[in-house]
Amino acid sequence: MAKKKNKIIQTAARKLIAAANPKSIVSEQFRTLRTNINFSMPDKPIKTLLYTSASPGEGKSTVAANTAVVFAQEGKKVLLIDADMRKPTVHYTFHLTNTVGLSNLLTRQVLLEDALKQTETENLHIITCGPIPPNPAELLSSNTMGKVIEQLKEEYDLIIFDAPPILSVTDAQILSNICDGTILVMSSGETEKEAVVKAKEALVSSQANILGVVLNNFVLQKDHYYQYYGSGE
Repeated sequence: MAKKKNKIIQTAARKLIAAANPKSIVSEQFRTLRTNINFSMPDKPIKTLLYTSASPGEGKSTVAANTAVVFAQEGKKVLLIDADMRKPTVHYTFHLTNTVGLSNLLTRQVLLEDALKQTETENLHIITCGPIPPNPAELLSSNTMGKVIEQLKEEYDLIIFDAPPILSVTDAQILSNICDGTILVMSSGETEKEAVVKAKEALVSSQANILGVVLNNFVLQKDHYYQYYGSGE
């Protein structure tokens, strides 16, 4: 059982390519994403950013984690929050414990400093999910959540939320309403058009500021011009 768990952790960690191989083509794409996010709201800096997807398994957690890394590499003080309190994965990706996290913070069991975790990437902190609660939506929509976000805005340049798939539960809708921007992640060749349309409608109904869509798992042709840079990937 322990070997299986270690394999899961290692597999998830390998997806953090922006930290493991910053010169790769994929890492460059995350830096392009960072630039696009910076330009998406020129008159108002984005302090809170939400990642979600239409359905499970589209890679929104991986994209959120790598985005957090490239913003931290840029010099911003970044906080990544695992707000997927139904199927959390951030602690696997960053090799962190998950005994204390967001659920403890929102139920006032711990102080903010007790929930924050340092990563190997400079300028990047994490708040993991913590013990999975029976009422995630109620916690995310609570007054305590609002107060926590306002407190964190004073400490961090950017707060990134990894939220559950929007068509599965209401959690992402709740968070998208209070975040400065929302990004929808879809998997190339897998996400159904109908699901994307429904996901967009759900975000619009919650008055989310949709910054755009990330097409994940897109395979470049071998003769693509990016090969000029010689990434070895």
